[in-house]
Amino acid sequence: MPETNPFKHLHKDNSKEEKSESVLQSRILAKRVTLVIFVLFLLLFPHYAPWEPSYRQNDSLTQQIFTLYFFVANQTLGIVHESGHGVCYIFPCPEFLTMANGTIFQLLFPGLIGYYYYRKGNLFAALIALFFVGFSLQYTAWYLSTAHEGLILPAHKSFLGVDAIHDFNYMLSAVGLLAYESLIAGLTRFIAYLMMLAAVIGMFFEAFPNKNKKIVKRGWRREKKDF
Repeated sequence: MPETNPFKHLHKDNSKEEKSESVLQSRILAKRVTLVIFVLFLLLFPHYAPWEPSYRQNDSLTQQIFTLYFFVANQTLGIVHESGHGVCYIFPCPEFLTMANGTIFQLLFPGLIGYYYYRKGNLFAALIALFFVGFSLQYTAWYLSTAHEGLILPAHKSFLGVDAIHDFNYMLSAVGLLAYESLIAGLTRFIAYLMMLAAVIGMFFEAFPNKNKKIVKRGWRREKKDF
């Protein structure tokens, strides 16, 4: 007859709790490493973004990494931007919306990804997406700042490699704000930096959670179960 331990219920199995704690610590570590990467990116961004006034071309490893990154980002955002225009080529849209839809898609793309993760309860991933909304808005600010160059965007500056209409020259001219291009571009860039900074601050609080708050919350749940 197998032996039974009458005091088995008094021995607490900590293996599951230890495993859960280990997974939690691994996730926190991953968040902290990711946070460091984004903080460094935000600090270096004004020096290596090709459209920033402080940009200086050099042969450093950091410059090469940023150049590669901006190339990939430009291609990705360019495809999304042109897809927004493409929707209006397929479906009838007012001309103003056709011009604006590229930028709308460019901002909605990371924004909707962020909303998806927010709904899933993954706030850290949502904050990363918010950071990239700000990053995408940096491109918008740069594009805005070139509106004065004319209505026709020459082929060598166009993403598709053909002459095209400059979205913001058309839109700002249509609403009579072309003369304020620099101011609007500056405000857009400022908002973009605020979004990127807000995302990094949010990531910091996610990477360094308030442990006391969690303990109180867990204790409240235990008390609730006892009732």
